[in-house]
Amino acid sequence: MRRSAWLTALFCAVVVPAFAASSVGAPKPPVPLLWKVSDSDNSIYFLGSFHMLRKDDYPLSPDVDAALADAEAVVFELPPEEMGSKELAAKLMTATVRTDGTMLDSDLTPELRARLMAWTKKNEVALRKVNLTPQVLQALEPWFVGLLLTIVEAGEAGFEADLGLDEHMAKAAKAANKPATGLETGAMQLEMLDGMTRETQVQMLAESLQSEDGKEHELVTLHRQWRNGNVDALLEFMATDTREKYPELYARMNTARNDTWVPKLDALLTKPGKDDTLVVVGSMHLLGSDGVVEKLKAKGYKVERVCSACK
Repeated sequence: MRRSAWLTALFCAVVVPAFAASSVGAPKPPVPLLWKVSDSDNSIYFLGSFHMLRKDDYPLSPDVDAALADAEAVVFELPPEEMGSKELAAKLMTATVRTDGTMLDSDLTPELRARLMAWTKKNEVALRKVNLTPQVLQALEPWFVGLLLTIVEAGEAGFEADLGLDEHMAKAAKAANKPATGLETGAMQLEMLDGMTRETQVQMLAESLQSEDGKEHELVTLHRQWRNGNVDALLEFMATDTREKYPELYARMNTARNDTWVPKLDALLTKPGKDDTLVVVGSMHLLGSDGVVEKLKAKGYKVERVCSACK
């Protein structure tokens, strides 16, 4: 569940915009995962995202508003025009529907089939809300089913894709007339997901079926740590455990992408002029020695966390 939880919450901007739920309450603004990386003449603000949020996660910290105001441009994992687009949705279905005549069960052990059947019976009403049935799941690739199960449970826990930080910041950038681009394309993300080995895909599905009755959903735990801006807890929860137990998955989802992004981010800092940039990406991409913040620090850039609440 942990792997599917962080993939859903912090990575898969391609998948989550199609799902929604509701929430109540109005606590203090989240403590932002926000860093400023600078050279002698310009800076990049890095904001750690959560792709599905609740209504009570807004308004955001004034630190985030100030970073957006200071930036001349905003960069996301995906270009805003691709987020939730019909074209990307069509590519998603092409990538996730099985085309070899087999069913999902053919990839699963008898024990995992039984767990999936039990989950679908337990969550029949929630599945119906998003037009999913056991028959539909049988026609899909294992990695996508793993994400869908977690997204369905997230919706029942009050998380909404439309309230995700990426969606919110994209709208804020547009309202402020800030140009916005992406570090990747939807096709690149889909290729990375669909290109996972069958073993890794089934592993993701198995993880998504490990929630226990009576225990807090791990996505809720992850969200609380994100709201509190707790870097150490998030790093341990998302990165350290995953890297040790599932090195192939971690490398594909996190390290390889970070290594691709760093030259693009380095170019933003070294280009002539004093324009600043706000970069909004999944939080795990910013944390620890594999994160882009530490990788840029190793290049000699000045790094500081922007967090008035932390003081």
